[in-house]
Amino acid sequence: MTETIRAARPGDEAELTAMVHELADFEHAASECTVTETQLGSALFGPQPTVHAHLVEVDGQAAAAALWFLNFSTWDGVPGIYLEDLFVRPQFRRRGLARKLLATLARTCVDNGYTRLSWAVLDWNVNAIALYDGVGGAPQSEWITYRVSGPRLSALAAESG
Repeated sequence: MTETIRAARPGDEAELTAMVHELADFEHAASECTVTETQLGSALFGPQPTVHAHLVEVDGQAAAAALWFLNFSTWDGVPGIYLEDLFVRPQFRRRGLARKLLATLARTCVDNGYTRLSWAVLDWNVNAIALYDGVGGAPQSEWITYRVSGPRLSALAAESG
C-alpha cells in the first residue's frame, strides 16, 4: 500500500468536491452543502486563492483530504492555519491518515512560523475527538462559536446602509 500526501493541484477539484459532499452527508447536513467543482477550483487555484488543500492518495486513489485557510492571531502577530474540513473516506479509516494530515499541517505551521493550528469538531463525533485529544489538541471550552448566515446574514448586512 502506497500512501502519498500532497498539496492539491488543478484537476483535484472533482475528488475534493466529492469529499466535501461526503463529509456533509456524514455530518447529517447534505442538504446544506451546495459547493460545486467550479467554486472550489476557483477558491483553490484562482487568482486570489482563499483556501488550500492536501490530498491523501492510497495506491493512487483519493482517500482523504484536508481543506484549510490562513487566519491571523492578533495576539501573536502571525498567521495560523484553520482546518475547515478533514475527511477520510470510510474504506480508508483506521489507517492513521487523519493523523498524518494533521501532522502535515503542523509541519506547515512550524516551517512558516505560524503559531496555531485550529479547528472545530461536532460534539457527537467521538472518533474525531479521540484523535484530536491524541494529537495534543486542547478543547477551547471557554469560547462559543457563532455564525450568521442565510436570511439573517442578509438582514444584518442591510443594517449597513
